[in-house]
Amino acid sequence: MSKVSGSPTTLAVGHAYARAGLLGNPSDVYHGRVLSVVLRNFQATVSLEESSDLRIESHALEEDVFHDMEDLADSVRRQGYYGGRRLIKATVKVFHEYCKEAGHTLPIRSFTARYRSSIPRQVGLAGSSAIITATLRALMSFFQVEIPLAIQPNLILSAEFDELGITAGLMDRVVQVFEGLVYMDLSTELMGERGHGAYESMDTEVLPRMYLAHHPTPTKVSGQLHSDLRTRWEQGDQEVRDTVERIADLASEGRSALLAGDHETFSSLMNENFALRQRIMQISEWDLAVAAAARSLGASAKLTGSGGAIIGVVETEDMFDEVREKLDALGAKVVEPVTT
Repeated sequence: MSKVSGSPTTLAVGHAYARAGLLGNPSDVYHGRVLSVVLRNFQATVSLEESSDLRIESHALEEDVFHDMEDLADSVRRQGYYGGRRLIKATVKVFHEYCKEAGHTLPIRSFTARYRSSIPRQVGLAGSSAIITATLRALMSFFQVEIPLAIQPNLILSAEFDELGITAGLMDRVVQVFEGLVYMDLSTELMGERGHGAYESMDTEVLPRMYLAHHPTPTKVSGQLHSDLRTRWEQGDQEVRDTVERIADLASEGRSALLAGDHETFSSLMNENFALRQRIMQISEWDLAVAAAARSLGASAKLTGSGGAIIGVVETEDMFDEVREKLDALGAKVVEPVTT
């Protein structure tokens, strides 16, 4: 599986795809189990080109020059406040510290980092971790450093959680590193014994036909939503703990359903995951409306992440067309997920 590309002497390029949590999230934040898949419809790319100084170039969307206040406000509504430069900076720091601790002697080289991404921002498709994953791959190529696959997600999470204070779990980072369809067991016991979870790559051919619908503009920042839930978890909120445990079970049951070719059960588990999440986390009116509209046509509906994108099973191509037409009317951008 090719993870990095480019010459180690002058240019290195890393890529990473968007992802959809199919079942089990957000239990990954609490040592649960999840089933997730990459979406090749969208990707982030980071390039490192050798230069005299280390520079991180701003993306065009991060430029802080506006025509007037209305232009600034419109930019924030469409793109949010957060860009990719801080993500790249955090990743470089984590990579540098890992190499020192692991005994890798890096040559004294500098580079100019540039990034671009087609992943819709802040709609629950893991755009931030994709930029970090792409950066890590580019760094590995540029400095010719091999990092075990199972360790890479830990470094990516460290860049977000330890460096930037973003509350998150391992799901996004694991599936973006391993790619394809991945079942993960993140139990405390496994993490303690191995330093990472148990990651099972599955054949994407077992997946049913699906649709993906996302909001056209940024929504809430996922770290804020997870932070609220973590506070309740740490306070011992029994409803939260019981609900998260059941959500984790859904991933195991969904894995079994897929291996048995039971798409009907898999689809119903996605609906249950959505309902359980609604019990313990706020879901936006837009997400609720899109999910209800899809279910009214016989499709299932589940949040891909923390809000702003819905994924579900459609039985036929005709059902996909009906779902797309109905969700288009609600302002959603609807595509068929590309998973292989």
